[in-house]
Amino acid sequence: MSPRIPLAVASNLVSVSGDNDPSESIAPAPATRTDGRWLGDWLLHGRGESSHHKATAPWWQVMCLTGVDYFSTLGYQPGIAVLAAGMLSPIATLIVVLVTLFVALPIYSQVAKHSPHGQGSILMLEELLPRWRGKVFVLVLLGFAFTDFIITMTMSAADATAHIAENPYVPGWVEHHPVLVTSLLLIGLGVVFLKGFREAIGLAVFIVALYLALNVVVVGVALHEVFTHGTLVDSWWSGLMTQHGSPWMAIGIALILFPKLALGLSGFETGVAVMPLVRGDANDAPARPEGRIRNTRKLLATAALIMSVALIASSFVTTVLIPAKEFELGGEAYGRGLSFLAHRFMGDAFGTLYDLATIMILWFAGASAMAGLLNLVPRYLPPYGMAPDWARANRPLVLVFTFISLVVTYIFNADVNAQGGAYATGVLVLMTSAAVAVTIAHWGDRMRWLYGTMTMVFGYTTLLNIIERPEGIKIASFFIGGIVLVSITSRAMRSTELRVGAVNLSPKAQEFLSSFAPNPIRIIAHRPDKRTVEEYDRKEGQAREDHSLQSGEAVVFLEIMQGDASAFEDDIDVRGVKIGSHRILRCTAPALPNAIAAILLKAQAVSGQTSHAYFGWTEGNPVTYVLKYIFLGEGDTAPVTREVLRRAVKNPEERPRIHVG
Repeated sequence: MSPRIPLAVASNLVSVSGDNDPSESIAPAPATRTDGRWLGDWLLHGRGESSHHKATAPWWQVMCLTGVDYFSTLGYQPGIAVLAAGMLSPIATLIVVLVTLFVALPIYSQVAKHSPHGQGSILMLEELLPRWRGKVFVLVLLGFAFTDFIITMTMSAADATAHIAENPYVPGWVEHHPVLVTSLLLIGLGVVFLKGFREAIGLAVFIVALYLALNVVVVGVALHEVFTHGTLVDSWWSGLMTQHGSPWMAIGIALILFPKLALGLSGFETGVAVMPLVRGDANDAPARPEGRIRNTRKLLATAALIMSVALIASSFVTTVLIPAKEFELGGEAYGRGLSFLAHRFMGDAFGTLYDLATIMILWFAGASAMAGLLNLVPRYLPPYGMAPDWARANRPLVLVFTFISLVVTYIFNADVNAQGGAYATGVLVLMTSAAVAVTIAHWGDRMRWLYGTMTMVFGYTTLLNIIERPEGIKIASFFIGGIVLVSITSRAMRSTELRVGAVNLSPKAQEFLSSFAPNPIRIIAHRPDKRTVEEYDRKEGQAREDHSLQSGEAVVFLEIMQGDASAFEDDIDVRGVKIGSHRILRCTAPALPNAIAAILLKAQAVSGQTSHAYFGWTEGNPVTYVLKYIFLGEGDTAPVTREVLRRAVKNPEERPRIHVG
């Protein structure tokens, strides 16, 4: 009687070489449950969606999603600039703007070109390092990305809490419970993303439009105040010259201080990370969506220009109009320079409206970070086997990231300044890696000198930040260590999944397997040496003796060459060859036991007969074999193959048989 092959397994393994196009292969959506388990269906909705099948929006709307992070820095950057650079704040801010427009923007325009599906510089650099070296490098960069994005969420929410506490109409108890208020804001952010991206983008558009409009009013009134009282500018300039002696000395010191102000630059990293949400042209090719690339460049350029003008203007008016002591801890302008001016020149009613807009954009600043994480993690960790398969879905990840952000908030007591070093370190390391990737991509043309210079600018900025704020690299190391630990654990737990997308048979291999009908398929696992007729004669004779196979029973050899062991899942191309009278199936795969299991199931699907695989005993330390299997894809093959089959086929009667002798 023919064995019944499980539909879910057989449908994935029945393709024959030449019959299907890999570019058309899309993971099937999970079947809708009828047993009342609606929660699991809801959480896993969208799992396995490719980037070109996700919901998209016009570039200017996605700009608002990234802009809630980028533009929200106006809420605290002017104050940080004064604390870091004093009267030099406008000059140091001007240097940040020049770096933004003439270094960061060109770099990330190239990153968008080379990674249109949002992988960023991580993908560009991964391709330079093969196998496990590339995977480890990606994990390290993902650790810095986690640092950047998670701290963006927690620090922005903490700063929103500070703005709430400073408003004169807010009850005093808020000031004494910053962790509680910040946690509620983070939970609210998570709820928005549980609902979906469309809702997040719609809310971002409203918040950014309101916040930028109010900033135009506040900065406009402040500039009018500055130029109405011309002595204010003269006083600032004379004080600057008294402190530093000459404009050149002031510029030199500002060059040293400006890395402390490079906080808003994370908008470039999130701008690229959310590229799959940017709507391109109707005729965009999935592999190379030119419309999406062009629109993302519009997004990056528009956001950079808006932010550049806002930064220079806000830094100038806050430095000239607000006494330096007010920016210090306990001062009325501490962490809220523009809000101070709104209350001072336009009254508490308008100031409160400005505070509400600032609180909203700071709260929702984590949205771009959340969107970046939701794009990066499913692209790297689950395909590497370094996260559970449910990590391909957005909603479970939203819950995980929200929980992590709550833990970070508790650890740092919702203190903005305590998180600043980690935030800047994560941003600058990612931007430096992007500059390195773009420089390497253009190594063969003249542009390498320009991009190499930009790389040195970011390298200098990153190094200076690490020296000035070493706590940032320490905090980032915890995120890196956590990702590595979770990745190794997940890889070990998922190692006995089938891990084969499809088994593609050549015509000769198809002929070998079909010829067994109506008899069982008997496959001898073989590690080849010289591949001579004598070698196969000897191996077949030994297998028949060890497993009591009759001399007339047909057998076929299976030889699997070790491929890239760091790859978790791959398709297998099996070809058939004959040496003398011996029939041999050959292929290359990242993990030997998993490939054998998949080929056995494919053989059953092709012939309708039970597959039997024959192995010899393996001698050695079992712990060593377990580690070899996890990291090198080989080990004690027979028992692992059986375990892979046990997980893939629930009914024992339907499984291929494993024989060891």
